[in-house]
Amino acid sequence: MITIEWKNNAVKIIDQTKLPGKFEYLYIKDIKTLWHAIKVLKVRGAPALGAAAALGVFLAIKNSKAENFPAFKAELDKIISYIGSSRPTAKNLFWGLERIRKTVLNNKTKPVPTLKKLIFEEAHKIIREDMVSCRNIGRFGAKLVKKGDTILTVCNAGMLATIDYGTALGVIYRCQEEKKKIKVYACETRPLLQGARLTTWELSRKGIDVTLICDNMAATLMQQGKIDMVIAGADRIAANGDAANKIGTYSLAVLSRHHKIPFYIAAPESTFDLSIKSGKDIPIEERDAKEIKELFFKEAMALPEVKVYNPAFDVTPHNLITAIISDKGIIKPPYQLNIKKVLK
Repeated sequence: MITIEWKNNAVKIIDQTKLPGKFEYLYIKDIKTLWHAIKVLKVRGAPALGAAAALGVFLAIKNSKAENFPAFKAELDKIISYIGSSRPTAKNLFWGLERIRKTVLNNKTKPVPTLKKLIFEEAHKIIREDMVSCRNIGRFGAKLVKKGDTILTVCNAGMLATIDYGTALGVIYRCQEEKKKIKVYACETRPLLQGARLTTWELSRKGIDVTLICDNMAATLMQQGKIDMVIAGADRIAANGDAANKIGTYSLAVLSRHHKIPFYIAAPESTFDLSIKSGKDIPIEERDAKEIKELFFKEAMALPEVKVYNPAFDVTPHNLITAIISDKGIIKPPYQLNIKKVLK
């Protein structure tokens, strides 16, 4: 199963807003539709957004009438800025855009048709790299898991959040391949229920023993000794190891520390943002109040005048993270030093 690819002269994605009730592919043929698909989470997950950004640039510029480099670059800059305005937190989205920009700048003496071809090739290189990096994360992470362990996860950091494998769930898939007979508890992940709708869907398809819980049940499971470790994904990791991920991840890290349970973040090199010193500088997306008050309910669950605060992400401080499982290896504290060492 491929989450995102170029097919039939369009960006082909799985419409994740329809899952688990309906499995449907969308063929996106214009940049405004792709921007909207990113905004409303038809395609989501930090690594998948890197691929969406890169393919989006090609989609928008493939029919450019620019006859010289300055005109082409002006058009490219507008497209990159537009795609980047869709969602602010995931580093991979901007990393994908910058990969494309750098490819063009490094080949500015070449004709416009060649530049278009190079953009297309770079986008596919990003896709192929993700397939490899996620499997590396799985391979490194599985070394931390013992046979019969029970893992708690939040949101969706699996096939649907990447190209075809996963970061946090990539570790779980690797453990399955190694026949470690693990069990998984998945937090439902309010308010958009990515854990309930997406994680349980893809784990069930893979035949993995998964149990769904409400977000506020995690502490009780830990208290009962039912959780051996927590593995979460990330949307952006600062130079000091602070990690932004789906709202509720920080809560799990605090609970893990109290119950002396290892808490791991799993993410590829493209999620690290070494230009940001700490998590306080990571931009946090705030989303529509409707997601909390009415989206999955037959009728509104709060009065229209009730105010809503709906940050999509929180930041887990580095001192609560046992280790970061990257595609280059396991990164342990002190993160300020070891992130640079492992990612060099």
